[in-house]
Amino acid sequence: MSRLSDTVLPMLGAEVLRARPLHGGDLSEVQLLELSDGRHVVAKTGPLVAAEAAMLRAIRDAGAPAPEVLGAAGNVLLMEALQETGASTAGWQMLGHALRQLHSAIGPHYGWAEDYAFGPVAIPNAPLENWADFWASRRLLADPDALPRDLRLRVEALCARLPELLPAAPPASLLHGDLWSGNVLFSGPQAYLIDPACYWGHGEVDLAMLHLFGAPPAAFHDAYGALEPGHEGRLPIYQLWPALVHLRLFGASYRSMVEARLEALGF
Repeated sequence: MSRLSDTVLPMLGAEVLRARPLHGGDLSEVQLLELSDGRHVVAKTGPLVAAEAAMLRAIRDAGAPAPEVLGAAGNVLLMEALQETGASTAGWQMLGHALRQLHSAIGPHYGWAEDYAFGPVAIPNAPLENWADFWASRRLLADPDALPRDLRLRVEALCARLPELLPAAPPASLLHGDLWSGNVLFSGPQAYLIDPACYWGHGEVDLAMLHLFGAPPAAFHDAYGALEPGHEGRLPIYQLWPALVHLRLFGASYRSMVEARLEALGF
């Protein structure tokens, strides 16, 4: 507690009286802090908090809802505390509007100003001008030696065909980058984007990830709006990346998720 209080005090001018764990991701610790001046803030610890702070600010700058960053120092990120109320029809509708707003922010290239990581899985973000090249070299084959050989050969075969399967130059939208329901905080009618892994890319990437572990209701789709022709065929290509990440992070139980996407694509 004293170490956390020593970090919080210079940023917020208050000491930590109590800390309560909050549910968070598998790769970081999240706590609700009660401060000596009566405020409550959320503290997230991890090695890349400065990068995450910049991403949250980018989301807010794009006009999409995200927790306000109160400060970042060392391995601690401080954010406003939001009351979580659970998903509702109105909340899903707001998420659709929020994601459309996020994707309306367009960057100069595909990628991001710095690399990122999901725990031990590196996420290279060096800019590229061609989207199919980016998806192959910065995502699906970012670390081919980390994949089982049989899967690596199938992914390599897919990547050789990506110029035929993906648009070369879709709008470079601001992406959340790790959008599943656990990274959305529903608070009243609003839906806040949390735990981002932002970069500039094809907006369908976020939609594919959001459909990986379940389907959002119609209210979300109605609010987001029409999708581009051919999006169904690109869905397994974009879902393959998070499936590969889960395989590397959590082991063989996710192999079937990877294989299902490859088989759907004919590889």
